[in-house]
Amino acid sequence: MTSPTTSLKLDAEIKDRLRRLATARRRSAHWLMREAIEQYIEREEASERFKADAMAAWSGYQLSGEHITAEEADAWLARLEAGEDVPPPAPHK
Repeated sequence: MTSPTTSLKLDAEIKDRLRRLATARRRSAHWLMREAIEQYIEREEASERFKADAMAAWSGYQLSGEHITAEEADAWLARLEAGEDVPPPAPHK
């Protein structure tokens, strides 16, 4: 199975930097570009999921008014960080 080809125009400086890095890493410029694009897409998809989760949480809060305070969250996270297996604080209005 062959992958479709995509063109990418790079200015001379970027192309030279890519070539030098590829040589140093003993990889092809093609491999580096694919790796960079894949990492970028993964990072941006994670950012989009985070935004969607935040918007869903905000909508939930607007409907119910239930929340935990920053102090409650900090105390819970500190206990988790200390190795305790504790449930999250119960939300309240």
